[in-house]
Amino acid sequence: MASSSLSTIVFILATLSVLATLVSATDYIVGDESGWTLDFDYQAWAKDKVFVVGDKLVFNYASGAHNVVKVNGTGFQQCTALSANGTLTSGRDVISLQTPGRKWYICGVAKHCELRSMKLVITVLPQTMAPAPAPALSQSGSTTLVVSTIYVFGVALFGSLVSFLV
Repeated sequence: MASSSLSTIVFILATLSVLATLVSATDYIVGDESGWTLDFDYQAWAKDKVFVVGDKLVFNYASGAHNVVKVNGTGFQQCTALSANGTLTSGRDVISLQTPGRKWYICGVAKHCELRSMKLVITVLPQTMAPAPAPALSQSGSTTLVVSTIYVFGVALFGSLVSFLV
């Protein structure tokens, strides 16, 4: 009886852990209120943020005035886009961060990257290396509040199971 109860507890806690990871993704509005625009320091914007697999980058800009191009490190340094890369032009481009590692983005319009600082580089961490979700919402990201609900539910469930076993 005790081993099956222990197995149940372990299963429930593992499930809650997976659920918390899945719902804790953050949508980052690149540049916050300024959006994806000229003469903004995107490196300073990204400096204190922790990007994790599952998060999303949202690029807001006037459609037709800018675009978003994913490039490699060389393309980022030289502000050049390879023809094989897809160019996003909707004005509200959402990019899901699906793999860990460095990610580079530039504006491919005119000389917006070279002369007007429209470039962003970030490092995406695997989900297992991510720190615990922040307790409060930030301007630059909207963390799903379901995480705290799942946590409270998990603690209550664990407490109930422990008292049941004792």
